[in-house]
Amino acid sequence: MKASFDSLSLTSKIFVGMVLGILTGFLLQLAFDDSGDLTFSLLGAEFSTYGFFVDGIFNVIGQVFISSLKMMVVPLVFVSLVCGTCNLSEPSQLGRLGGKSIALYIITTAIAITLAITIALLVSPGEGLDLTTDATFTAKEPPSLAQVIINMVPSNPISAMANASMLQVIVFALLFGVAMAMSGEAGKRLGNFFEDVNHVIMRLITIIMNFAPYGVYALMAKLFSTIGLDTILSLIKYFLLVVAVLITHALVVYPLILRIFAGLSPVMLLRKVREAAMFAFSTASSSATLPITLETAQRKLGIKNGVASFTIPLGATINMDGTAIMQGCATVFIAQVYGVDLSVSDYLMVILTATLASVGTAGVPSAGLIMLAMVLQQVNLPVEGIALIIGVDRLLDMTRTAVNVTGDCTVATVVAKSEKQIDLDVYNDPNAGDRDEDVDFKHFESNEEIKS
Repeated sequence: MKASFDSLSLTSKIFVGMVLGILTGFLLQLAFDDSGDLTFSLLGAEFSTYGFFVDGIFNVIGQVFISSLKMMVVPLVFVSLVCGTCNLSEPSQLGRLGGKSIALYIITTAIAITLAITIALLVSPGEGLDLTTDATFTAKEPPSLAQVIINMVPSNPISAMANASMLQVIVFALLFGVAMAMSGEAGKRLGNFFEDVNHVIMRLITIIMNFAPYGVYALMAKLFSTIGLDTILSLIKYFLLVVAVLITHALVVYPLILRIFAGLSPVMLLRKVREAAMFAFSTASSSATLPITLETAQRKLGIKNGVASFTIPLGATINMDGTAIMQGCATVFIAQVYGVDLSVSDYLMVILTATLASVGTAGVPSAGLIMLAMVLQQVNLPVEGIALIIGVDRLLDMTRTAVNVTGDCTVATVVAKSEKQIDLDVYNDPNAGDRDEDVDFKHFESNEEIKS
């Protein structure tokens, strides 16, 4: 059994870990409860069987895995972006990259929420429901546009890195990379150092990825041992609606954009981003998945570092297509539950507000809920309605994060193709990058450096 598992690809191992984790979680939920009915003694202390596994073993393994991913985010983004920026052949290229990336992210977000509202109006997920909840929701005050712009520039770059303020890290890395490019021989020497550091960081990410099946198993086991199925069943129509729109956006909208603007095979992209999407689903965090997404973009999709290091971190920060879909469906759902009829102009305002808010709330904790509160307030719907959907939002958050990561890779590929910064041989090779996922923990051997 062990030999057959070891022979699987890393993607297959992660999938197996995810499925086994889900099954384990459901079995724990059926066999035990969290009241501690079954207890045992260990080192003189009493433990419940349920708590020992769920809050003990699975929680520790899962959180260590997520922390190991988050550990890599800031150094990877900073070093990779510095390398990419200092190697740009012309300063104007940076402006083109930024303009194209932001424009595409905004367009896909507008399409996402328009699609969500249209399908939600056809399905009517909240009609005839009389839902009540004991949960409450207090909307946080969103930052003003002026404050968002001010906060993009770090007053202390070390503090920005310590707090993982990604927009500030991105801005500092861009400025540092541009300064290196303008510093002649000194910049070239420093650039070679950063290239070596970038190679080592990518190898460290590969090492962490080899422990992913076990981390994913623990995360899934803990989550699905605590999810209340009765809550999902009470909101089944809303839940399935959001999932259906998310899948449609990922499997229809993104492929169309890729085919129309880049002329590349969508099947190849979807095949190669499976691993990053599974990481995103397991962690429910675009930021935590960012190291895997960036590695996928460079080693499997063939996107040059100069483009990938800019568009992928930017997308992890401002690309919120999945969140926009949730907002569109939730707005229609809450309006129908409360019996409020929204006009066409109201829905157009929802689309505009959600699209602009996806950039305006970038990098803000709980940005999705802040955006939804802004949208509901814009059309005079009760913000308290968010409490109705919080019960199933965790599962939906996992799914929409996977969609966001797929969107990041799609936009990066389109931008790279337009800038002629993609290796099409790597993109069209179904096995590209697979060799780099293997790590020999018994022998330390130098591996051939992957040219980015």
